[in-house]
Amino acid sequence: MWVARRVLSSLVKRTQYAGQSGLFCRPQHGSLPELELRYLQCTCCWRSRVPVASFETLNANLSSSNEPCKDDASRTLDTCYTPEQRDAILQLLNTATPGELAGIKLLRGRKSLNIVEYRTKNGPFKTLESVVNVPLLKHKSAVIVFNSILNPTVKKERKVRIQLAKFIRPEVDKSWLEDASSIVSLICGTNKIAWAHVDRGMTVLDWQQVDCPNFLRGTYMASAYLHDVSSVVALLPSADFYIIEKSSISVQNTTLFPIMAHMRAVEAMLFALLEPKNSLAESNIPPRVLNMMRTAVGRHFGLMVGESRTSGAQTVRQLMTESVTQKLPRINFPQDLLVKYRNSFQMGSRRGGEELCDALLQAIAFYELLSDCS
Repeated sequence: MWVARRVLSSLVKRTQYAGQSGLFCRPQHGSLPELELRYLQCTCCWRSRVPVASFETLNANLSSSNEPCKDDASRTLDTCYTPEQRDAILQLLNTATPGELAGIKLLRGRKSLNIVEYRTKNGPFKTLESVVNVPLLKHKSAVIVFNSILNPTVKKERKVRIQLAKFIRPEVDKSWLEDASSIVSLICGTNKIAWAHVDRGMTVLDWQQVDCPNFLRGTYMASAYLHDVSSVVALLPSADFYIIEKSSISVQNTTLFPIMAHMRAVEAMLFALLEPKNSLAESNIPPRVLNMMRTAVGRHFGLMVGESRTSGAQTVRQLMTESVTQKLPRINFPQDLLVKYRNSFQMGSRRGGEELCDALLQAIAFYELLSDCS
């Protein structure tokens, strides 16, 4: 059976004119514009093509093509490719993992698994024609797969440029941030505050956390909160900017409203205690205390699952390992901090190191996002 693979440029009704047989016929009176060259393709093997230049040749070809495709038995998929191309295709199909196969056009999902299961059960593919025996893969799909293997689509990596205002609040001039020699990244937890002091050379200068026993106790006494927060501020090292995490808890989440109120209270106290009074009155002095969006840090390190952020402990462990094993690590740790925290972020650990992890990741994300922003 034969079908037209390309749409004719002129709209033609499927009509039979008296005295002439065939699917399309030229009318005796009047004329139609000349038709450009088109092709028919066999629906059995999808390989043989017959050129059609006019209605008469279309009728002739259709009339002579009612028989089954003669090429189906003699012309195989292997004859459509050179020996080098066949070897390249078979090499990939016989050795690629399901994940690697999924990157090829049409092989995402069940088809890639079918290929692995088929070659495991029947041995490696020896011919291209044998690939059509794989469930869900027929001649037409196989040709597309083969061509995709020979001519893989190269995806151009597009560097994402982000706006500074999307992760830093309040808005500040980028040049002020770029001139900073060091920052202190602060994370407020439910019973502790952690910080990481990191310089522009991506070296950790200080990294610790302090317990705050009065947090979430009793009736949220302001004086008790102020005592704990002031004790932390007294220990913080001097830096050009203090970056405080902006929680992503929604106001509409009534279940977590006490946690949100706690976070906002601690955040407000840190802003008040760390921000110099003269910077609030003069516009030419940049703010010293800034908020950084928690979700922005999560997306930067691939920690987001939907709208929720997962633990960064594994990422921090990897960063600590790279600091020792790589010549140019992402972040440099002093030896004493590596020894101090080497067992703090293990799976199932009860040492409560999430705030420490988040403080470090926020500092790294700050510098890296700053260099990427437009």
